[in-house]
Amino acid sequence: MTNEDISNLERILKDAETMYAYEASFTDSQVLSWLQWNMASYRTHGFGLWAAIDKGTSQFVGQCGIVFSEVEGEALLEVGYLINKNFWGQGYAREASGLCVAYARDTLKAPKIASIIRDTNLASRRVAEYNQMEIVHEYDKDYSGVAVRHLVYSINFVEKL
Repeated sequence: MTNEDISNLERILKDAETMYAYEASFTDSQVLSWLQWNMASYRTHGFGLWAAIDKGTSQFVGQCGIVFSEVEGEALLEVGYLINKNFWGQGYAREASGLCVAYARDTLKAPKIASIIRDTNLASRRVAEYNQMEIVHEYDKDYSGVAVRHLVYSINFVEKL
């Protein structure tokens, strides 16, 4: 993603329905921080959340990629995504996250990768299961004083060989 993607990100990150897993939609400054965080990840790690673009229409449908996320003091390599709600149910999350899992395994040579998903997000749980991930941990993540149950799905590439 680049600075030119800010309006596309706003349509996702400022939408309450899309952002229900975060307990709140983002403010303008949070959207900008999100983009800057991703661009810093590109520079530091060589990866981050990338723009998900429909191949046929060239529309920005969301973001998907690989980031480091902290879970109870442990840095996990995570495949994550947020898709514009106008494109939900069309397979974008499944296709993009599957490509990210393969990238982590084949290019990054990561021993494992995770997806951190709110327990009530059944669609994302199905995507993780499609990617052959299994629940390995549960924890409560704090969103402005609200404890929200999350599941850590993971696939261990070494054990799958």
